[in-house]
Amino acid sequence: MGILGCGNVGSELVKLLTRDAELIFSQTGERFVITAVAVKSLDRQRPSWVETSFLSADADAVVSSPDVDVVVELMGGISPARELIEKALVNGKSVVTANKALLAVAGAELAQLARSVGRDIFFEAAVAGGIPLIRSLRVSLAGERVRRVAGIVNGTTNFILSAMSESGLSYEQALALATEAGYAEADPSADVEGDDARAKAAILATVAFGRLVRFEDVYREGITRITPSDIDFAKRHGYAIKLLALCEVSDAPDFGSDRIAVRVHPALVPADHPLALVRDSFNAVFVTGEAVGELMFYGRGAGGLPTASAVLGDVIDAAHNLRYGVTERQLDREVAAIVPMNELSSRFYIAVDVIDQPGVLAAVAKVFGENLVSIRSMEQIGMDNEARLVFITHTAPESSVKMTLDGIRELASVRRVAGFIRVFDPS
Repeated sequence: MGILGCGNVGSELVKLLTRDAELIFSQTGERFVITAVAVKSLDRQRPSWVETSFLSADADAVVSSPDVDVVVELMGGISPARELIEKALVNGKSVVTANKALLAVAGAELAQLARSVGRDIFFEAAVAGGIPLIRSLRVSLAGERVRRVAGIVNGTTNFILSAMSESGLSYEQALALATEAGYAEADPSADVEGDDARAKAAILATVAFGRLVRFEDVYREGITRITPSDIDFAKRHGYAIKLLALCEVSDAPDFGSDRIAVRVHPALVPADHPLALVRDSFNAVFVTGEAVGELMFYGRGAGGLPTASAVLGDVIDAAHNLRYGVTERQLDREVAAIVPMNELSSRFYIAVDVIDQPGVLAAVAKVFGENLVSIRSMEQIGMDNEARLVFITHTAPESSVKMTLDGIRELASVRRVAGFIRVFDPS
């Protein structure tokens, strides 16, 4: 084995491979020898179980070595990870990766290359850490007509939203707590802006529906605009706010023939739904199929050890296939037809700050009516000489709601649209 990267996940993988060698052999019949571990710096302090003798600063030599059968890529990022994976495959190595960003951009090309050279590329750890979600979709549910994959796939944002809800923290305070606890990176933008979940949603949709969904196909909104007021309203009205990845396929007339809707955004989740109860850095994903019904996958979606466990499972599969001269299914997938967000429908939470004077509510409600958006409930909250009007709509098209917001912003009595969050429909 050659491992690219020895950070949090890489070092834990080394621990599992060395500490549990006999257990792995007893359960799989395979023994693993770590030939080299490529690192950026040979001088960096490593955990005691990482032997310095197999550390290398030359990643290119690792993927080219005739003494390496399986390459594990744990570097992250697009380049040089992509070039190293391609070189490993061309040199006859099977590859295991946890790189969701790369897979969302170039997964199809890498799979095609792997098939052309008769080798595997596995990526269980790219989504939901230690939860066996990809393998379940790819193998156990391979013959299932999956209609929906929906859930929480980013532990950092779930930790932040949990802290805001349970401790009354602001977004900035909750982010600082997540950073202190090691859940948020020094630059947390990929998590809090939704790009991490966006990449995972692209992978999940591709595997679940058998058509190619790329990173840029996925609509995304992050959590940076969520306020304590939004959290408080949600709690008082029987909801929790979660960042959800939603992947759906439908042959219904309003979607068109088997088009796919894939998006990542905050949502008000009914408090009695299991997703509303997912706390801290945990992940949870619901898979809905026509034959199997609804399945829930729950567990730690991040962390070195859970992710390393998922990587190890892929390593064992790769080794087994090499021993017996077989490979996994690697299919050319048709490019998915994506449903634009404007064609989707949902219920919406909308908060509007206005001047507190007679006739304002009627003016705002008129804009809703002009755009055929029906109001399900309304609450007025006093704020000195201003007021906040909070609406929950009935189900309405995105396009109509966006026109409603544009119209509301043009009213002289409106200070700002203070909140806009979709409501999750579990059905």
